[in-house]
Amino acid sequence: MKTAILLVLAYLLGSIPSGIWIGKLFFKKDIREYGSGNSGTTNTFRVLGRTAGFVVFAMDLLKGSLATALPIFFHVDINPLLFGLIAVIGHTLPIFAGFKGGKAVATSAGMLLAFAPLFFFYSLVFFLVVLYITSMVSAASIASAIFVTLSSIILPYVWPTILPTYNWLLTLICFLLTCYIIYRHRENIQRIKAGTENRVSFGLNKKEK
Repeated sequence: MKTAILLVLAYLLGSIPSGIWIGKLFFKKDIREYGSGNSGTTNTFRVLGRTAGFVVFAMDLLKGSLATALPIFFHVDINPLLFGLIAVIGHTLPIFAGFKGGKAVATSAGMLLAFAPLFFFYSLVFFLVVLYITSMVSAASIASAIFVTLSSIILPYVWPTILPTYNWLLTLICFLLTCYIIYRHRENIQRIKAGTENRVSFGLNKKEK
């Protein structure tokens, strides 16, 4: 019974629509009606500004981390990754927002942060490097998802300080989330190919003001 309750709690944590709630509470805007129409971090930055964007990113990250830590806090002998995955599902299919959520990047990162902190920061460096080179959050997100999946296989054998042991469930979840992230970014991929993808205001290919 405890496990079932915690799994539901993980889903409800993931379902918190941070961008929507911040937009409506502080800006009187539903960000789904602006920009890309997405309720995630990137569209929050675009529509509501930098401060709101960082707040929403932090909240989405925290959702994944808290959910992943639930079995540790409550002494349940189940792999924490399963709770993190449930939170990611909640983020993408939120009960509080008509089952239409974000693209899973920030909440997935939060899951990784709670499960393997060094691996998270290792992956974050890669994300920031790609973001600086491309000035595109979408490109950095897709590349990082692929990078994390491959690293989950390779690192335990070549750099165990970052990821001490191979965990097949971590690799499987990373692979599934990578497929989902690529799918959710399919329109972004088309815009990248066409050279029309939105760019951030820093990096080697930053948006011109």
